[in-house]
Amino acid sequence: MAGRRKLNEEDADTKESFLTRLGPGLITGASDDDPSGIGTYSQAGAQLGFGVGWTMLLTYPLMVAIQEISGRIGRVTGHGIAGNVCRNFGGPAIWSLVVLLAAANAINIAADLGAMADALKLVVGGSSVLYVVAFGLVSVLAQVFLDYKRYVAILKWLTLVLFAYVIALFVVKVPWLEALKGLLVPTIQWNGAFLTTLVAVLGTTISPYLFVWQSSQEAEEQRIDPKKRPLKENSATKRRELRRIRIDTMVGMAFSNLIAISIIITTAATLHAKGVTAIQSSSQAAEALKPIAGAFAEIIFALGIIGTGLLAIPVLAGSTAYAVGEGRKWPVGLSRKPKQAVAFYSVLALSVGLGIALNFTSVDPIKALYWSAVINGVLAAPVMVMLMLLVRNREVMGDLVVQGWLYVLGWASTFAMALCIVGMLVSLFLS
Repeated sequence: MAGRRKLNEEDADTKESFLTRLGPGLITGASDDDPSGIGTYSQAGAQLGFGVGWTMLLTYPLMVAIQEISGRIGRVTGHGIAGNVCRNFGGPAIWSLVVLLAAANAINIAADLGAMADALKLVVGGSSVLYVVAFGLVSVLAQVFLDYKRYVAILKWLTLVLFAYVIALFVVKVPWLEALKGLLVPTIQWNGAFLTTLVAVLGTTISPYLFVWQSSQEAEEQRIDPKKRPLKENSATKRRELRRIRIDTMVGMAFSNLIAISIIITTAATLHAKGVTAIQSSSQAAEALKPIAGAFAEIIFALGIIGTGLLAIPVLAGSTAYAVGEGRKWPVGLSRKPKQAVAFYSVLALSVGLGIALNFTSVDPIKALYWSAVINGVLAAPVMVMLMLLVRNREVMGDLVVQGWLYVLGWASTFAMALCIVGMLVSLFLS
């Protein structure tokens, strides 16, 4: 009876955990549809129409594999990706990774802040510069002084407005045969514009900051729970923990890709169909929602951009802080009080500060979102190679090295990203 009672309690805890809190995988999936993602998918749908939809079905198993591998590294070793790279590849590897990641994240934060400010200005008017500073300060203060899970619990409701794109699929006049063909039949154009957009799409769905974030969050959740130890030290719960990571990741990435597919089809059916192939402003991007939201399209679009931006900026800045902190072996973690991790929070604030500073230029927010995705795509391949080498190293993973189909999919994801980058560079060089 005691054993059955204990089992029932564990089942109840599992159900409660699944229903009431976001796990690292689900948070990662939600933050993947940040303003950069919305801007990139909108631009892809407007520029290439339904013909780019197949990339979302292709990327789903690839992004699930690489994110699950990232989560496993954190849970098995008790350290994030940067901490493991530091311990196994030496100084040059870790700091080249950290510098590139920090630069890409700063650009992405700048683009997200710019898009959030542009979206708010679209609705209420005012100064974009003021909004950039305000959003940046709110984000930093919330990360430093609010419990992160409470912060996410508030913001996740704002991200639900992204389902307006899903609803729009049933309101907008979509030529479904053409849309399904775009989803199921890969179409590749061997030119710089198409391959650059393809790298941008892959870069916003398979991004280095997402790898670092999920691995670090798994390591942190283990660290703050006195009942847990790294799985390579205590593998008694390995089946349950690895299954949790898989389900968490699959659900999170499914949410991300559902929204991405909806944005691509909606913008293809509305903007591309009208001959709008280059989105130059937030108002143009919001046009895709007019069939469902009418006069409120700009408000719905603004809420989606702001909500996802406020959710994604902590992930971007946090991944930089985790990478630097783990590389320097500082105390890290959003669960720590500011005085317990001064250096960690200082890096986090500096990352957002750089993002704010980059907005004091003449860069267009929508274009910045698109090119930040391209930069993430270029950076992803070398980080993924390091990941795949780590997960087969028994000194790192113990007896829990990644094998089988997950290992194959991880390398497939790495090669797909590398191939797109090479194709883009060659086509741009020859054009």
